Amino acid sequence: MNFQLVLLLVCNILFLTNKKSEAALKEGDCEVCIKEIDAFIKTLSPEMKYKEDVITEEYKKFCKKAKSKRERLCYYLGGLETSATNIVKQMSKPLSWGLPPEKICEKLKKFDSQVCELKYDKTIDLAKTNLKKLKVKDLKKILSQWGEDQACKGCAEKSDFIKVIEELMPVYAPEAYASRQKAEL
Repeated sequence: MNFQLVLLLVCNILFLTNKKSEAALKEGDCEVCIKEIDAFIKTLSPEMKYKEDVITEEYKKFCKKAKSKRERLCYYLGGLETSATNIVKQMSKPLSWGLPPEKICEKLKKFDSQVCELKYDKTIDLAKTNLKKLKVKDLKKILSQWGEDQACKGCAEKSDFIKVIEELMPVYAPEAYASRQKAEL
């Protein structure tokens, strides 16, 4: 009987410690959530920071002009009209208590794990990167970031994309262009 009781106690302790470690964020987890909630906090006036309903409404306004990863996070939290879920209250309530973004994202992860799966795209250092070694997908992404999606409509090969990027680089990335020119000399 005592053996069974000890075994049950050990199993409970192991279960509880395992649950605790699952909830804690690891380095690099929730990078989009943490940075975007921090950016949102900076838009709030001191009077707004402690009012849950005001935070919720301000977050929905904040999401209206969101793009890329911020827009995806807004969608997951329910900050957009098209959102399938609505857990924005789960963000605004702890925020009104003054919890840091890391703890808020940790709580949000329990409701929707997708919140912490968002990652920022790797930035490409145009000054040092050999464009010929990039994939066409990455070359298209560079043009898209510059707002020049249409600049390479007729491009059929990788070399066409590289040529357009090199032509537009002085306009959109002058530092990288200057660095590349120095390296060629």
